[in-house]
Amino acid sequence: MTCARRLLAGFAALALAATAARAQVATTDSATVMVPADTAAVPVYRKDGLEALVPELAVNAYSLASGPRPFLNRLAVTPTLGTLGTERLFMVRIAYNPNSWLGYEAELGHNPSQAVHAILNRLSLIVRRPVPGRLQPYVTAGYGMTVVLPGRSVNADAVTKNMLTMGGGLELYVRDDLALRGEMRRSTVFGRQANREGLVTYDYVEQTLGLSFYRTIRP
Repeated sequence: MTCARRLLAGFAALALAATAARAQVATTDSATVMVPADTAAVPVYRKDGLEALVPELAVNAYSLASGPRPFLNRLAVTPTLGTLGTERLFMVRIAYNPNSWLGYEAELGHNPSQAVHAILNRLSLIVRRPVPGRLQPYVTAGYGMTVVLPGRSVNADAVTKNMLTMGGGLELYVRDDLALRGEMRRSTVFGRQANREGLVTYDYVEQTLGLSFYRTIRP
């Protein structure tokens, strides 16, 4: 009986030790799970009491990240206004940058005039070398079509003409996702002239100013 009691006492001690060990592991795991909650980021609030969706902008709305401007996988929407020759020009541009130095841009514009007006649609390439700071220069070239529409007082059909453009521009970054963009291009329109054989070219100076709104698209 004495031996049996000793065995039972040993098993009881082992069971108590195992229970204590499991309790300690559970306590440790519970503490480990609670650490991320304790160290969660503290929300940033604006002066009006609302929580800031972008905390960096709430702290300093006009700050820029250090180093060259990031253009990889960036999408830009740019409404612009300016002139084509001596007439007004209104355009919307949407650009996507598959890498840091090259971008593709689709453009749609309206060139109103007194007698006729034109609709412009183009596809352009933007080439740049990103540099640190707020000023970012670039060069651009594109091809598109110009649809010349007669005014209400003229009974004529619309005419479509090819267009080539080349030029450059400069972006002034207000913050990482917003830039003021100025651009100048030389636009060459190919057409035909009455009583003259072959193509005739018409050259115009295009000047625009706009705001570029940037967003990063994750592939």
